[in-house]
Amino acid sequence: MKTQGGMTHTEGESNTSDARRAWTARHPDAATRDLLARDAEAFLHQSLSSPCVSTIARAEGIWIEDTAGRRYMDFHGNSVHHLGYGHPRVVAAIKAQLDDLSFSPRRFTNEVAVRLAEALGAIAPGDLSKVLFTTGGSDANEVALRLARAATGRFKTLSFWDAFHGAGFGAASVGGEATFRSGIAGPLLPGAEHVAPFNCTRCAYGHPGPASCGLACARMVDYVLEREGDVAAVIAEPMRAVPVVPPPGYWRAVAEACRRHGALLIFDEIPTGLGKTGRMFAFEHDGVVPDMVTLGKALGGGILPIAAVVARRDLDVAGDYAIGHYTHEKNPVTARAALETLAVIAEEGLADRAAELGQRALARLAEALDGVGIVGDIRGRGLMFGVEIVADRETRAPARAAAERIYYRCLDAGLSFKISAGAVLTLSPPLVIGREDLDRALSIVVEAVRAEAG
Repeated sequence: MKTQGGMTHTEGESNTSDARRAWTARHPDAATRDLLARDAEAFLHQSLSSPCVSTIARAEGIWIEDTAGRRYMDFHGNSVHHLGYGHPRVVAAIKAQLDDLSFSPRRFTNEVAVRLAEALGAIAPGDLSKVLFTTGGSDANEVALRLARAATGRFKTLSFWDAFHGAGFGAASVGGEATFRSGIAGPLLPGAEHVAPFNCTRCAYGHPGPASCGLACARMVDYVLEREGDVAAVIAEPMRAVPVVPPPGYWRAVAEACRRHGALLIFDEIPTGLGKTGRMFAFEHDGVVPDMVTLGKALGGGILPIAAVVARRDLDVAGDYAIGHYTHEKNPVTARAALETLAVIAEEGLADRAAELGQRALARLAEALDGVGIVGDIRGRGLMFGVEIVADRETRAPARAAAERIYYRCLDAGLSFKISAGAVLTLSPPLVIGREDLDRALSIVVEAVRAEAG
């Protein structure tokens, strides 16, 4: 699923699906139709993005509003809206920085960019303290891969099917989503090996759950690292944003395997970092520290694009190479937005708040949807959680059409979110959401699921 103009549509959903046609028929305002037509005419078309589903005219706090004045709580936001939209402190900081210093050419430094690099090194655990900025998460992941090659003298990678690490050639190569790997003439990055990801509700290795499997998924990582012998890095999402939580001990086992075989461990925290899961970094739940972590999306406060690589200090070995020459590498305006974002998260205790509200949401959903036949699983961490809609609770076969109908019911009731992995209602509200708004959104989801279940 991809968001464009605030609304979302599901992976694999046709532009003429029954649910979409029905929703459009109920909202036939001319302003929306006109802007969608102009969009379709002006932009290159691509899967999951253009043409668009609807429009957006305003965004403030947890709310988005379309050209017809319809308002929706946004529980997707492309994972940029940890602070909601237009947070007043971030807006004020950006305005002030525009007056102070609006741009910094590469090879010149500036106070605000250095302060941001120092701040990221200070909040990252272990020896993660050397930083490089990029303009997007895909670029950050490619910088991390380049640095891994420089540090190890190897070129192979190990990553996971179904993962998303960006749309660039390198990022798409290590990613495992078919949409971002298909339609490209010729080969992707060589040496990009993949294994099945952890997923205890639908284990690729045939086990019913983590209590009986001996962490077969982690042992497969160790097996491939041993057989290949020359892997530069394992790159992965510490918690899959679909969402899927890793089984206990998984990342400890993978980190140990990386150390044994000389591979670096890179965690892509672009959607999950900065407090979303109830910790500043999702990997902190699992008691491991990677060799590198990438951040992005919410780092710019939901306003400006900025991403970062934070690496172990001893991995600063690429001084003779160009691993990330970006025009806006030390842009003071984007850096100021990121600094203010970090300050708001810390001063308002938003990571702890996400942990508390997430526990509340999961408990509410589990109680309200207990025994509903189309609900296969309810899972997540912090304010990134999901409800799996299934055709059969034994096989966990995804019920895509049912999930789509639920989505449009929720949209009618004023709630927008994302459908992941075909049929998982993925709910990712801003960390600043009020308890009453969260409860209202959960009621919308519960009512829509129960209505679909009959």
